[in-house]
Amino acid sequence: MWRGQQNSGNGRPREPLSRPSWAGRNYLLLTGATVIANLGSSGALIATAFAVLASGGSATDVGLVAAARTVPLVLFLLIGGAVADRLPRHHVMVAANALSCVSQGLFALLVLGGEPRLWQMAVLAALGGTGQAFFAPASEGMVLASVSGEHAGRAFAVFRMGMNGANIGGAALGGALVAAVGPGWVLAVDAASFAVAGALRAFLDVSGAPVRTRGGGLLHDLRDGWQEVASRPWLWAIVLQFSLVNAVISAAEAVYGPLVAEEHLGGPGPWGLALAAFGAGTAGGALLMTRLKPRRLLLTGTLCVFPLALPSAALAVPLPAAGLTPLMFGTGIAVEVFAVTWMMALHQEIPEEKFSRVSSYDWLGSLAMVPVATALAGPLQDLIGRTTALWCCAAVVVLLTAAVLCVPEVRHLTRRAPAPTVTSSVPASPRDKAEDPDHSL
Repeated sequence: MWRGQQNSGNGRPREPLSRPSWAGRNYLLLTGATVIANLGSSGALIATAFAVLASGGSATDVGLVAAARTVPLVLFLLIGGAVADRLPRHHVMVAANALSCVSQGLFALLVLGGEPRLWQMAVLAALGGTGQAFFAPASEGMVLASVSGEHAGRAFAVFRMGMNGANIGGAALGGALVAAVGPGWVLAVDAASFAVAGALRAFLDVSGAPVRTRGGGLLHDLRDGWQEVASRPWLWAIVLQFSLVNAVISAAEAVYGPLVAEEHLGGPGPWGLALAAFGAGTAGGALLMTRLKPRRLLLTGTLCVFPLALPSAALAVPLPAAGLTPLMFGTGIAVEVFAVTWMMALHQEIPEEKFSRVSSYDWLGSLAMVPVATALAGPLQDLIGRTTALWCCAAVVVLLTAAVLCVPEVRHLTRRAPAPTVTSSVPASPRDKAEDPDHSL
C-alpha cells in the first residue's frame, strides 16, 4: 500500500515514499482531521471525569456531567441531520468543531482557574454534546464520498484504522497527562485539537459537489428522512437491532464489567487490559477490511454481530482475564467488519442528498437507549442477579441478530459495481482524479 525510500539491493534507490493513488487531497484532510480530533477527545473523556472528582464531586456527579453531554446529543441529532442536508456539510462540520473548541476551551479555563461548579461543567458538557449532534450526521459518508468507488472499502477501512488508533493512543496519552499535569491541560489540548481539525476541514475542495435543493422546511426534511428509513426493511431492522444491542452491551461493559473485574479478575488493571485488547481488535478488523471485499455486505456484517454476545457471556461465567483478553480482541475485529460493511451499504443505497438525515436516524437509534439501559442495569441486577442479567444481555444480542437475518434484503443485498462518475458531497479534486487512472464511482 505505502512505498518507502529503500535500496533495491543493486545500488539503485527504490521509489520514494508516495501516497496510494486513491488517497486524494480531501481524503487526507478528512482522515488527518479525524485522527487529530479523536486524539484530543479520547483523553478529554478521562480528563472530564477526573476534573469532576478533583472539584469534590462524587461518582454520581461524574454520571450527571456525562449525561449532560449525552442528552443534547440525542435531542439534536435529527435536526443536525436535516441541517447537514440543507447546508454544505463541510460548513456544518467546521461550525460544530468551532463550538466544541469553545466549550472545551472554557471547560479548561474553568478547571485551571480553581474551583469549577458542577452546573458549570454540565453546561459546557452539554455544549460539546450539541456540537457532536450536528457534526456526526454531517460527517457520515464524507470519507467514502472522497474516493473512487473501486477503492471505497479499502479507503474507509484505512480511515477507521487511523480513527481507532487515535482513540486508543488518545486514551493512553490522556490518562498519563491527567496524572502528570492535571485534567485542565488535557481539556485545553482537546480544545486545540478541535481547532486544528476544523481548520483542516475548512480546506476541503467541494467545487465539484452537486447542488442540493432545499425543498420544504425542516420538518419536511425530517419526515422525508424517516420515509427513507421506513421504506428499507434492511435499514430500519438493523437500526432497531442496534438500539438494543448497543444498550445491553453498554450496560454490560460500563456497569457489570467493572464489578466483575473487582470481584473475580483482579481489579481495574485486567479489565483495562481487556478493553485495550478490544480497541486493538478494532484496528485489526480495519486492517483486515483493507483486503476483504465481501460481496454480500449486510450478510457479512450481520454475521459478525453474533460475537458481540461473547463478552457478556464471558463476564457471566466469569472467564479469567487470560481468556477474556483475547476474546475481547476477537470481538473488536468482528465489530469493525460490521462497521465497514454497514457504511459501505449505506453509501451504496442511500441518495447522496438525503444521506445526513438518514444517518441521523441511525445515530439516534444507536444512542437513545444507552442511558436507559445503564440506568436500569443496577436495579435489574438487584432483581435477578448479575449473572442472570449478563446472560440476558448475551441472549438479546443473539436473538436480535438472528431476527435481522430473517429480513431477505439483509441476506441478499450485494456490492454493486461502481458507477462511472462521481456525485459526492466531497469530491476528489481534479488533480486527484488525473493522478488516479482507475478513478470511478
